[in-house]
Amino acid sequence: MILASSIFLITLLFVIWQPKGLQIGTTAVIGAVVAFILGVVSYDDIWVVTGIVWDATLAFVGIILLSMVLDEIGFFEWCAIKMARLSKGDGNLMFVYSLSLGSFVSALFANDGAALILTPILLAKMKILKLNTKTILAFLLAGGFISDSASLPFVFSNLTNIVTANYFHIGFLNYLQNMFLPYIVSTIVSIVVLWFVLRKDIPKTIDIDLLPQPDSVLKSKTLFKFSWFFLSLLIAGYFIGDYYGLPISLFALGGGLLFLAIASYTKNAKAWLTIKSAPWQVVWFSIGLYIVVYGLKNAGLTDSLSLILKDLSARGDAVAVIGTGFISAFLSAIMNNMPTVMIMDIALKDIPNHALAFANIIGCNLGPKMTPFGSLATLLWLHVLSKKGVKIGFWQYSKFGLLVTPPILLVVLLTLI
Repeated sequence: MILASSIFLITLLFVIWQPKGLQIGTTAVIGAVVAFILGVVSYDDIWVVTGIVWDATLAFVGIILLSMVLDEIGFFEWCAIKMARLSKGDGNLMFVYSLSLGSFVSALFANDGAALILTPILLAKMKILKLNTKTILAFLLAGGFISDSASLPFVFSNLTNIVTANYFHIGFLNYLQNMFLPYIVSTIVSIVVLWFVLRKDIPKTIDIDLLPQPDSVLKSKTLFKFSWFFLSLLIAGYFIGDYYGLPISLFALGGGLLFLAIASYTKNAKAWLTIKSAPWQVVWFSIGLYIVVYGLKNAGLTDSLSLILKDLSARGDAVAVIGTGFISAFLSAIMNNMPTVMIMDIALKDIPNHALAFANIIGCNLGPKMTPFGSLATLLWLHVLSKKGVKIGFWQYSKFGLLVTPPILLVVLLTLI
């Protein structure tokens, strides 16, 4: 246990620290290699982990490719400007609409897509609107939070969703039926709590005339209109795939590549440049870190967790759901939600209560917001902001996250009971 824990903690430290530009995927793979050489994981374990994460990882790549092409044609910028103009200059309405947009993007394009694509667009538009530093920070903190708290409704909305759904053989429709209400509640409660905490930094009026017209940012109006039709077909494809038991990556990656091909054919995107720019480090990060985490499983961590979860389960649904959700949230906050969701899934395997699997997902999606290294989406979000000259300190972020996360998490977990 000491050896496995040491490898995991050192790997996670380097993932967060990223010394001399060392990328997260490279660090995770190095950690996995060390775990294998020292005998913490075996060759068979590597294949087991690959079998667990391959669908989630390929689906993520597909969703990011689709998001990148839509971003290239102006899809998200159009949505952001449209949202701002709908507010008619009311600062509070703009805050609500921007978070609603973040919820929509996170649901359809995953939390990492929201962090990577939407954040720079919103930041650029807020600078055009000449908002002060406190207001910009308030909008950014709220937007960063909603990208994870709203990544609940679809299996593909978060890597944690895909991994857990695959692990427990939860179908696309079954997942949506169980998580749609938590998604709606999470979005509404998040907006209310975030507004209450940040209301002093939200201006009453904003001069939206400084923004361009929405259609002016579109690279191709024809492809933009087609993209809505394409997204509808893609969602329908997920339901068809669920009926026939097909992997979700078949549609997520297939759809991303198909839309990229269409955009390239119409000369609205460059296929090779888009593929090259995709965050491939996330692929290595997912596989590498999960292998490292599997070493903790081999050392007995999941057995200890399983005993705790079985005890909670014996105390009734309310205690079991809330307890599981908060354990997942706490572990996600201190050791990242990617390894947490796998450890918790393994620990929950022999407990015949799928509500706890959903509680685990909610905890792993909301809990990471308590620390800046709790989720990959937050790490990406902070990296994007840092490149744009916006620095958010560890304690500044953590104080905000610890204040807003627990009450929102509790309310969302209650919807499962």
